[in-house]
Amino acid sequence: MKEIQKERYNRHIILSEIGEEGQKKLLNAKVLVVGAGGLGAPVLQYLVAAGVGYIGIVDADTVSLSNLQRQILYRENQIGKSKVEHAKQSLTQLNSDVKISTYSFMLDDSNAEEIISAYDVIVGATDNFDSRKCIDRISKQQGKAFVHGSIGEFEGQISVLNHKGGPSYFDLFPDTPDESALPLGVLGVLPGIIGSMQACEAIKIILEIGDILSGKLLIYDALSHQVNIINFS
Repeated sequence: MKEIQKERYNRHIILSEIGEEGQKKLLNAKVLVVGAGGLGAPVLQYLVAAGVGYIGIVDADTVSLSNLQRQILYRENQIGKSKVEHAKQSLTQLNSDVKISTYSFMLDDSNAEEIISAYDVIVGATDNFDSRKCIDRISKQQGKAFVHGSIGEFEGQISVLNHKGGPSYFDLFPDTPDESALPLGVLGVLPGIIGSMQACEAIKIILEIGDILSGKLLIYDALSHQVNIINFS
């Protein structure tokens, strides 16, 4: 590890659970983030800051004015422009150690197998069930952990799926809800809280430390700060 990296990641390295060897694991890790919106923005910022060496970003969307209430990776002058390209520009300025690949299209059955095969951990930061089911199916086939997150109104949920043969998204949600009935509003700070937790789970998986949320669904209520963990394994 270079001296400048030892300085950058000093607060990681001095942790006995991480050390230099752990930081090297992060620098060599490959994480795919599907979705660069409310959840994806904090996930990406914290993974890049932590020194996860290879990041993939999948999102077909452009920045809109309504995004800026919660997607703090973007700026007003980027409205109408590609999220993945502007995310890459911003994140590269945060940490030039990190190599970032962008995919400016939706992840679906035609491309998921090839894209996911290039990464170690998959973080789902999407807002639709088709994408989640696609990630779940391919990550399960390839034996890769899928860090799932979702948000709505004042509540967020997180789980780690397909980790070392653990339960899948289908095990957690066997039935597809009616998306037209789902809430459209969300408290602006909630994605930051849940996305940070997703980044934490991805880092723990890479480092093989702590208690991973495999077979568990963490539910966070922003109005009460109450956290419930449901076991479904």
